[in-house]
Amino acid sequence: MTIKPPAAPLLDHVTDWVFDLDNTLYPAECDLFAEIDTRMTDFVARLTGLERAEARKLQKHYYATYGTTLSGLMTEHGLDPAEFLHFVHEIDLSPLPDLPHLRSAIAALPGRKFIYTNGPRRHAERVTEKMGLAHLFTDSFGIEESAYTPKPHLPAYERFCRLHKVEPHGAAFFEDLARNLLPAKTLGFTTVLVQSAKDWSHEPIEARPAGAGDVFGGDGAGHIDYTTVDLAAFLDQAAPRPPAEPKDETDV
Repeated sequence: MTIKPPAAPLLDHVTDWVFDLDNTLYPAECDLFAEIDTRMTDFVARLTGLERAEARKLQKHYYATYGTTLSGLMTEHGLDPAEFLHFVHEIDLSPLPDLPHLRSAIAALPGRKFIYTNGPRRHAERVTEKMGLAHLFTDSFGIEESAYTPKPHLPAYERFCRLHKVEPHGAAFFEDLARNLLPAKTLGFTTVLVQSAKDWSHEPIEARPAGAGDVFGGDGAGHIDYTTVDLAAFLDQAAPRPPAEPKDETDV
């Protein structure tokens, strides 16, 4: 029996490429988010005076209720977001891998490339600088640019499109969380779910609203156009490079 390779994605119409950052642009297997998650718990414990176990429960409650821990802290505690964002994202980036294949695949894409993250702009800059990708992106859209309204709230996506003059029907949106692709699809983006078997949340499934239950949930199929476990290979298919010029055998 011959197994046919999957068809190349139909992305000839795409002129703007929008990438989530954490666990999308870098692989979840490097477990970078674990340090961010731990620092969020530390911050909540320090802010509230709760024991660490109770602080973590509160952190996850805010995440499930408001979309991000930060949104919960701002709503419930009147927190100035700058202190939180600086503290939780000043992490060790040494686990980030060098991915030359991904670099070349992104470089080959026609049009503009953006990072859209629920983290701060500085986090996107640090990560892309470490991975040697920063020069490939037109701009980054952090939580500051969305007036601290996180994905998956639709007004944040609309703000991104207005700021960067992105026409969703000519753009693709890459995410590791299925729920964050629903607003993108509503606006007309072509949506791509970047999957991983890695449980980056380190939580039981019932305690991780954006973990495996969210990614593989039954409501995902309708608003997800493509899925991939290998972002670089997918991008190669999306924008295949022209064949190399044949070498002239008479050349010396």
